[in-house]
Amino acid sequence: MTTTTTGSSAPPDIDDDLVRVARTTGLIYLAFFVVGILGFLVVRPQLYVADDPQGTLDNLLDSEALARIGIVLELGIVLSQALVAVWFYRLFRRVDRVAAGALAGFGLVNAVVILSSAGVLATALDVAQDESLSGQGDPAATVQMLYALSGNLWGVGALFFGLWLIPMGWLVLRSGWMPRVLGWLLVVAGILYLGSALLTYLFPDAASAIDLMTVPASVGEAWIMGYLVIFGVRRRAATPAPGRESAATR
Repeated sequence: MTTTTTGSSAPPDIDDDLVRVARTTGLIYLAFFVVGILGFLVVRPQLYVADDPQGTLDNLLDSEALARIGIVLELGIVLSQALVAVWFYRLFRRVDRVAAGALAGFGLVNAVVILSSAGVLATALDVAQDESLSGQGDPAATVQMLYALSGNLWGVGALFFGLWLIPMGWLVLRSGWMPRVLGWLLVVAGILYLGSALLTYLFPDAASAIDLMTVPASVGEAWIMGYLVIFGVRRRAATPAPGRESAATR
């Protein structure tokens, strides 16, 4: 494939290595998506009972294996997000190093937040199995507090998850390697996700309505990971913006 470009902001060359990096990024992102759903939306609700500390404690004692799986899944979220952040940087660094670095950095910060949550969940299981670790002698209350802390770590971490979607979308637009609608969707989804993270603590009684603000993020994530896995990137990059021209021939 030979590529000629005019203008300093033209899309970078597209080669087989770039396609391989894109598909690897998509596969890691898919793993991140799957372990996130399993850990936060499937396992956690089976253990944590929001209004019943004794119920949460009983669940941990009766379902120790499930609790340990939940901790491992949480660590899987950390590992997969850290890796996909690095691979996104590899994918987009030739487009814009600053934006690619921001994308990777925001993703890594979010991974560290979830790492803290995993440590809290592990501590909750330890307290459930050893009452002496409960400072007030009430293991049910301590376990409930630790699960609430874990949930709030996810809540505040949503700030950086929103931040990582914005440069992701901008880089999709800048590169011309994927549909422009996807790029705009990711930018808007990131802004809405940021807003949801702030509004959750300002208006806790409006949680159901605020949750709707995160729907575009789920759609955008599913779209970009599917596109990366199936197509990698476009073999012929689209012109990223008016005033930028590129011509590519295979």
